[in-house]
Amino acid sequence: MAEMAATQESAASEEGRYLYCIAEAGERVSLGPVGIEGREVHTIPYEDICAVVHDGPPEPYESDDHEVIKAWVLAHQRAVEAAWARLGTVLPLGFGTVIKGESGGGSERNLAHWLTQEHGRLKHRLDKVRGKAEYGVQVFWDLGVVAHGLAQTSPEIRKMEEDIRTKSKGVAYMYRQRLENLVKGAVETRADECFKDFFRRISQHADEVKVEKTKKPEHPLQMIMNLSCLVHGNRYEELGVELDKIAQMEGFSVRFTGPWPPYSFASDA
Repeated sequence: MAEMAATQESAASEEGRYLYCIAEAGERVSLGPVGIEGREVHTIPYEDICAVVHDGPPEPYESDDHEVIKAWVLAHQRAVEAAWARLGTVLPLGFGTVIKGESGGGSERNLAHWLTQEHGRLKHRLDKVRGKAEYGVQVFWDLGVVAHGLAQTSPEIRKMEEDIRTKSKGVAYMYRQRLENLVKGAVETRADECFKDFFRRISQHADEVKVEKTKKPEHPLQMIMNLSCLVHGNRYEELGVELDKIAQMEGFSVRFTGPWPPYSFASDA
């Protein structure tokens, strides 16, 4: 019996716990086979919070196949969303967090120790996102339309265009280069003005806003703003109205996605 117990303890210490998120629930719950590769997802509680995990090998998920990695990441997100729907407030963790069994304890013991040590900080983060969801806001403009509008309203650009018509071919070429630089500067100024204006207007309807990297152009559209917004309750409707006003501006369009668990606002968990 002693030998069997030692074998079981060794096996437990070698097993890992893959971590999806932290939830505001202090009970053991099974979410079913919703994890990566159909693994059963369950909670490991400590007082009034819990870790949402699946049991498995203590190695990270690695592959040279991008499609396999994509499937794992999507499964991770679905498990977080299942926990969000079932347990309420969650702090999502990024793909690939594995707790190992080491330092004389199994992975569940190590995870419980971490929950104990970080309980206060995790509770604080859960308090900040309770009742809120993440929404993505991406603002695009059609550079050709915007540049044309600037050319029509800028006296300096209009004068240079008129001057080009009266110049010789060689001089006109030099003027066109100057005109291109003038338009480029006007576009950059306009982009900065729009970013500041849109950010101010959007922030009025969100509890917290994070600026993300813009993505590649989607011809003929260019992304000038990419935001993650933490929004309380039904305030997303107010945000939607504001975004509709931006989308009605000539040459502009908006992509509004969500609601999602607050991925961008749980990074320090």
